[in-house]
Amino acid sequence: MIPSERPWSKTSPDRVWDYVIIGSGMGGLTAAAMLSELGKKVLVLEQHYVPGGFTHTFRRKSWRWDVGVHAVGEVSEKSTIGRLLTKLTRGGLKWATLGKVYDEFYYPDGFRIDFPDDPQQFRQNLYDAFPQERSAIDEYFLLVKRVSGSMKSYYLARTLPRWVGTFADRWLARDAQDHLAQLTSDVVARLTQDPKLRAVLVAQWGYYGSPPNRSSFAMQALVTKHFLWGGYYPVGGSQVIAEQLCGAVARAGGWTRIHADVEEILVRDNRAYGVRLEGGEEIRAHRVISAAGVQSTVTRMLPGQRGSWIDDTTKLAPAPAHVCLYLGFEGDIRTAGASAANKWFYEEWSPELEGWDVLDPSNMPRAPVLYSSFPSLKDPLHDPGPRQLHTGEVVTFVPWETFAPWQGKKWRKRGEEYDALKKSLEEKMLAQFLEHMPGLRPFVKYAELSTPVSTDHFVRPMKGSIYGLEPTPERFQNPWLRARSPIKGLYFAGSEVTTVGVMGATMGGILASLAAEPVGTFKLLRDAARAGSL
Repeated sequence: MIPSERPWSKTSPDRVWDYVIIGSGMGGLTAAAMLSELGKKVLVLEQHYVPGGFTHTFRRKSWRWDVGVHAVGEVSEKSTIGRLLTKLTRGGLKWATLGKVYDEFYYPDGFRIDFPDDPQQFRQNLYDAFPQERSAIDEYFLLVKRVSGSMKSYYLARTLPRWVGTFADRWLARDAQDHLAQLTSDVVARLTQDPKLRAVLVAQWGYYGSPPNRSSFAMQALVTKHFLWGGYYPVGGSQVIAEQLCGAVARAGGWTRIHADVEEILVRDNRAYGVRLEGGEEIRAHRVISAAGVQSTVTRMLPGQRGSWIDDTTKLAPAPAHVCLYLGFEGDIRTAGASAANKWFYEEWSPELEGWDVLDPSNMPRAPVLYSSFPSLKDPLHDPGPRQLHTGEVVTFVPWETFAPWQGKKWRKRGEEYDALKKSLEEKMLAQFLEHMPGLRPFVKYAELSTPVSTDHFVRPMKGSIYGLEPTPERFQNPWLRARSPIKGLYFAGSEVTTVGVMGATMGGILASLAAEPVGTFKLLRDAARAGSL
């Protein structure tokens, strides 16, 4: 898409909108595209200079990286959400498989196990690695099936007002609540006494950002189910997601406005009627949807609002922050073992790993796990050119507290102490990563580390958390994290309404649309579901 065709700009028409949506991440844009499909005039507001939230990309020299899309499941035409996204984008959003194996896991002592794109092969891989644990493995997959089957009622309950939703949570979504209330570590411990099998079963906890001793088991089970048929990557790069969904909004007479920092949601007589931007400009709308995170919204955009719903929401803890090492390669990195599959390098077998302890920069241990991705090898449209230009990303979790002193400081001008810390982390991460993939060393031509304050600056999550609120049992028991807020005309979209990740945010956008426009949205979902049975 060339710049002149981009369906966004720094300005927007002066009118009263049907909906104003705050945030252009996956949740906000899904809600916007669905409401646009229903004929509503929607304005999406994005504070960054490019839309997309954690689906946007950035460029340095000759390389381009994504910032949050590494593998997405359930987006093929076999899934309802996949067919829905195809309809909303008129077929413009396409997905490429990561291959027969989408995740590779490496542990001490040379142990490796692959997670494939076939549930039967996945089960067989576990059988082969743990032949004495067949019954535990079978029971795990049975639990995954039970959890995934119970979540539809939970999602439906989350579209209802709290006074009805509390009853629905208790009875309609009772089975889901049972799974949501259990810790991952407790459930896995009941399945098996083998510590290595426990570690492998929860090995993908990095996809939801909460270690097993804090996470809800339902979240772990949903991630397993999410990838049973493999992982995918958007053809053309992750920025295509925003391009296509913003395009859907524009075709219906709506628009997406960048550099639009919402300072306050306007409320009168307990009804939202628009927003005020930084600088004082007011934009009116019949309804407002915030996809900026529930906690972020109530603490930053609703000054003067009081009540237990705000108190209970602000008590919840965000998921851990992260650092990402962006690598630019020159040469055929496939000869060094790189592929479209993601690689997880665990330094120990413990299933109770936390993030990288960098609280004392002068005495940092090795990162307990490194997650690596090679976006250029995932995108079939990537042209490496004669120099064979490719990209890589290495991610691990870190404590926000180490970086909090620099929150609010100007980007690229945070001082010598910050620059020294950043350089030290970059060097240590790169050295550790290259120990696992030494063949890549001669191909590395560029390296740059992003920190939690970079995440805070560009995307504005609470405490730099890429996953928003941590998916603990306490989070899912909170009655206020639902699509419909106690303020009339104010709705929430995004992952904090449902579950974490790209598809969690997508589902959050769907629920916002369903809560605001139930009849039309239900028809869209029904048509997408029926299309799969034809």
